[in-house]
Amino acid sequence: MTAAQLPALIQRFFTQRLLEQQGVSACTVASYRDTFRLLLTFAAKHKDRTASKLTLSELDVTTIEQFLNYLEHDRGNCVRTRNNRLSAIHAFFQFVAIQEPEHALQCQRVLAIPSKRYEHRSVEFLTEKEANALIAAPDTETWIGQRDRTVLLVAFQTGLRNSELRSLTHQDVVLGTGAHVRCFGKGRKMRCTPLRPEVTKVLKDWLHHHPGKPSDPVFPSSRGGMMSADALQKLVSRHVATASNQCPSLKEKPVTPHTLRHAAAMNLLVHGVDLSVIALWLGHESSETTQMYLHADMGLKERALAHTNSTGVVPTRYKPSDSLLRFLEGL
Repeated sequence: MTAAQLPALIQRFFTQRLLEQQGVSACTVASYRDTFRLLLTFAAKHKDRTASKLTLSELDVTTIEQFLNYLEHDRGNCVRTRNNRLSAIHAFFQFVAIQEPEHALQCQRVLAIPSKRYEHRSVEFLTEKEANALIAAPDTETWIGQRDRTVLLVAFQTGLRNSELRSLTHQDVVLGTGAHVRCFGKGRKMRCTPLRPEVTKVLKDWLHHHPGKPSDPVFPSSRGGMMSADALQKLVSRHVATASNQCPSLKEKPVTPHTLRHAAAMNLLVHGVDLSVIALWLGHESSETTQMYLHADMGLKERALAHTNSTGVVPTRYKPSDSLLRFLEGL
């Protein structure tokens, strides 16, 4: 396998395998692209050569395992992200095993790397007070502040995913009677999400002062194109830092764009919306996925317990009165 053949294999994997044969979505292509951009940059640094000069044999099982460790320990990615990157690498080596049979042994070794098990923790979400503080954080006297406030407000109300927010175009927004936004979610499923009147007003003002072509992004970057995933993450982190001055509880939470999606779901659940409706709202394949929100809010469980209390005594949480006991409880 020559150095020139690895770039050709990667190009064929994206154009022939993913796009022509499998017809995967743009979001899947973007996810796989990011994986290989990270992998090739990592391998090139450790092999002391440019990415285009790497050979397939240099992407061996040892290098792949070192890359996965780098994702977790150096980049700070969670296990789920690590597993997603590994899935993309597995897909590539399945393709290589067919195209280049002489490298079958190397492919088998890479494909034998298992996904990592992880704890299924309760979802992190924002309370109504925290959400309001975050929405109020951007400086609306500036163009970027107006955009940021609008994108945060739409994210909290619609529960759109990171990629769905960034890819939202002018033609996807319907204002006036029955105001809503349209998007293609996972599995290329089209869904429409209604907008509350106050969100409709803010979005209408934003689009009125910043018009564009039907295919232009609703929330563009400073250069006019679609925001990157990292840009949206930095947007959220920047305003969380500002909002935490007014709402200190935000300092204790790792807030990402997906946290805003969880906050939207929890807001619907707290206001009595049925789980099946929330599943449709979020674009979940099954309402079983949505059940994780039932475990996230202790207040919901306590209210349910109050209904079953035959003594009429409202249950309360244990609060240690002694300072030393409070210290031990906080560990």
